[in-house]
Amino acid sequence: MLDIKLLRTNPDLVRENMIKKFQQDKLHLVDEVIELDREYRACLTQCDLLRNQRNVISKQIGGLMAKGQRQEADEAKKQVVAMADEMEALTVREDELKAEIKKRMLVIPNIIDSTVPIGRDDSENVELEVFGEPIVPDFEMPYHVDIMERLNGIDLNSARKTSGNGFYYLTGDIARLQSAILTYARDFMIDKGFTYCIPPFMIRSSVVNGVMSFTEMENMMYKIEGEDLYLIGTSEHSMIGRFIDTFIDENALPQLFTSYSPCFRKEVGAHGIEERGVYRVHQFEKQEMVVLCHPTQSGEWFNKLWQYSVEFFRTLDIPVRTIECCSGDLADLKVKSIDVEAWSPRQQKYTEVGSCSNLGDAQARRLDIRVKSKSGNYFPHTLNNTVVAPPRMLIAFLENNLNADGTVRIPKALRMYMGGKEMIG
Repeated sequence: MLDIKLLRTNPDLVRENMIKKFQQDKLHLVDEVIELDREYRACLTQCDLLRNQRNVISKQIGGLMAKGQRQEADEAKKQVVAMADEMEALTVREDELKAEIKKRMLVIPNIIDSTVPIGRDDSENVELEVFGEPIVPDFEMPYHVDIMERLNGIDLNSARKTSGNGFYYLTGDIARLQSAILTYARDFMIDKGFTYCIPPFMIRSSVVNGVMSFTEMENMMYKIEGEDLYLIGTSEHSMIGRFIDTFIDENALPQLFTSYSPCFRKEVGAHGIEERGVYRVHQFEKQEMVVLCHPTQSGEWFNKLWQYSVEFFRTLDIPVRTIECCSGDLADLKVKSIDVEAWSPRQQKYTEVGSCSNLGDAQARRLDIRVKSKSGNYFPHTLNNTVVAPPRMLIAFLENNLNADGTVRIPKALRMYMGGKEMIG
């Protein structure tokens, strides 16, 4: 959510940003907010004026009574009552205006970074850099489920009976491999100076509304029936929500966390959830990076975070590339975003395995997270990035480490988490 002062002082910048994001249908919101804000501030001014007048008259009543001027005192009391009624009506109107302003402000997109490429959708995202050699093996690469089934590592049929499509059982070495990857990811980030955290896996609507847009919420999150609780779609939501309505001492910045959680997603609109595949699923595990920092440092942390992802995947012998999201592909809260994509030898293309995002002060402003500073309080910037999210990452791992005989290599970095095994199969 933007600072309303920006709409007061530079509405053209907000309109220009909407046009860059191809959201011309929202342009009317700028004028509506400005007009509602003008009325809101007029109500505040009138209320303050009435309050001051009431206080003056209230003080005069005692003097009039002492002089025996009862009629004048009674008239003054009527004035005080009338002013109180008018102030009450103004207060009600203030609350209505605040609600209307907030409703519009929540759907006005964040100001994107000046370096973001302009484009309508993900087809116009820009490749930045390739890391590692994308190899196509000289043997036929099986479908990822076939690789897992040959290793007795997955059971989709049973999951379909218990839970439906989009769920799976992992077993044996494949289940162990997924746990090993997550544990390695945890330690990898701890070694980078991040604090490990396991957050609540359910959050209230007040947190949901603070960390994401309503459209994202409707498309992603499962609501617990009869309760004000949602299953998290990523641990970032719970981790940022941890600081709701709090002050952080400036000396405690940056706050660096690597958080583990299961994640639950509707995947609405994700047509073609493959009956036998595990690329789009409703439940998965994830290791995340979350940063709260000084506004002047968010650009530096943004670059560090996506570089950590690249480094992590390269230690597991997986070629990756980075893709910058264009303006039309950015969620409304995001200032800038880079996707990390892993090479798929089977499909002979890159597929997304993580996303690094700088959200500026949007989440902090929505959740009222402030930094206490000697020079004045301010909103911190928040950033998040995927370290690893099986099963997508697991698919990339299996394809890039598969041998012709069906066995799977275990890179050196992962062996200690797999009981010293150099290979499974």
